[in-house]
Amino acid sequence: MLGIDPGLTRCGYAVLHAVGGSTTALALGVVRTPAAMPLPHRLAELQRELRSLLTEFRPDAVAVEQVFFQNNVRTAMSVGQASGLALAEAAAAGCDVVQFTPSQVKDSVAGWGGAEKAQVQKMVQARLGLATAPKP
Repeated sequence: MLGIDPGLTRCGYAVLHAVGGSTTALALGVVRTPAAMPLPHRLAELQRELRSLLTEFRPDAVAVEQVFFQNNVRTAMSVGQASGLALAEAAAAGCDVVQFTPSQVKDSVAGWGGAEKAQVQKMVQARLGLATAPKP
């Protein structure tokens, strides 16, 4: 399973392997693109990185955090563009693709849809047996 928290400046990802009731992290990271880079080049870089993850890990399924309303239109647009790339690349790779809202992700991971980021990080650390909480 490849999970993606879309963003143009920072696009978070996690590759998880689940067998029975055990889940392990194969890879965790952030794809970053510089704000000074022209938009088409940033999108192309993000696309290359997503394709690389899909090629390397060959996930059966990809979960992309669903874009939700944001006060900053510019941020919402860039998140929407990153999300669209992730959805299209996953579908093109033949993966089952699902979307979850931020509150659904928080509820699933931390047991409450209004959990703070620190709570989610602690629960991810505990559930995956990580030495430290994932950042950012």
